[in-house]
Amino acid sequence: MASAAEQMAANTSWAALGKATDLRQRIFFTLGLLIVYRLGTFIPVPGIDGAALREFMNGAAAGLGGILTMFTGGALGRMGIFALGIMPYITASILVQLLSTMVPAMEHLKKEGELGRKKLNQYTRFGTVVLATFQAYGLAVSLETGDLAHDPGWYFRASTVITLVGGTMFLMWLGEQITNRGIGNGISLIIFVGIVAELPAALAQFFASGRSGALSPAVIIGVIVMVIAVIMFVVFMERALRKITLQYPRRQIGMRMTEAQSSHLPVKVNPAGVIPAIFASSLLLLPATISTFSGASTGPVMSTIMAYFGPGQPLYLLFFAGMIVFFAYFYTFNVSFKPDEVADNLKQQNGFVPGIRPGKKTAEYLEYVVTRVLVLGSAYLAAVCMLPEILRNQFAIPFYFGGTSVLIVVSVTMDTIQQVHSHLLAHQYEGLIQKSQLRGRNRTTAKKKRGPARR
Repeated sequence: MASAAEQMAANTSWAALGKATDLRQRIFFTLGLLIVYRLGTFIPVPGIDGAALREFMNGAAAGLGGILTMFTGGALGRMGIFALGIMPYITASILVQLLSTMVPAMEHLKKEGELGRKKLNQYTRFGTVVLATFQAYGLAVSLETGDLAHDPGWYFRASTVITLVGGTMFLMWLGEQITNRGIGNGISLIIFVGIVAELPAALAQFFASGRSGALSPAVIIGVIVMVIAVIMFVVFMERALRKITLQYPRRQIGMRMTEAQSSHLPVKVNPAGVIPAIFASSLLLLPATISTFSGASTGPVMSTIMAYFGPGQPLYLLFFAGMIVFFAYFYTFNVSFKPDEVADNLKQQNGFVPGIRPGKKTAEYLEYVVTRVLVLGSAYLAAVCMLPEILRNQFAIPFYFGGTSVLIVVSVTMDTIQQVHSHLLAHQYEGLIQKSQLRGRNRTTAKKKRGPARR
């Protein structure tokens, strides 16, 4: 039998959106900041040869350049102030989280609560500045060697570094503001908007290749069917759960005795969501970005790296899959699902898993279950993300179909809708509480106004 909360969630109507003022303000705030981000992708970095850049990107759009442009919302293709995107911040977050599990001092900060979290966030921001500076300098040198700068030299490099680092820090601030004062995860929404904004142009290019005869109609139809199937598969896997049965014994709360209850702990097949794919992509796209703009002037070290770790190469696919599996486990056990904390919370609430002793044994059991579930979840993530790489090498499809882009779009959409639904449910609860308070006041007033009984 469904609980009262589940029945209320099922009866929640989207028509309540018009009455939820706070939710509307959050949605408009989020949309406004995302519009600011989109406008910023059209502001160019000073000193760029626009004509040479357009000619270069037209030739690279069918390959890796098209992928990089899509992940930055077109800012990299236009060499806008947001050309680095949010990837330096994501990379810095990876490094801070890795260090927080290996360095005792940083691990102690994680246990200090809100104060420790603020310090770790500050370290992440400092790391973002350092990484963005190195990436911006490498991109500036690559632009010079690719003859895409009007006046090469240290002035161009300095202005490019300052502009790109400032753009990345501004995007980081936008993402934090959306997360705190808007709706959804700000960083994921920025990447989501960048991908969606480039989809129409990518679709037009894909169908144009079919009209020109580069792709046969059978391949085009097959890819469309495959994309629909991948979307359905991603939705199914993101909603899949492993339910762990919980028991709560009879207990006395104040003057009231509660009955024994049975519940369940839902464990998602993919607890980390889209984060492992974003982390792995951010690590692999940096050398590809520098190699793309350097062109024939790439040094021997970068040429060797791209020869073995270039998109489509066996080592690239192996490293990509390994990074996705690693980050799926790492992010799950360090951020999204911590067995020790879950076991402690259950013990404090007098809950237990049938047949498992509370405390350490429960934490070990939860870790065992989640580890087994993640085998399927990480394999699903790796398979979906490597699908476009195989398609591009086997069928030469000039579009980033499936994979990370579809995974990000579907996951972020589902997460944002779920948050909107949660706000609507909270608004409905508030309305019911207010109604119950008004009814209580009306009854009290009626009793006070009632005259003395006649004898």
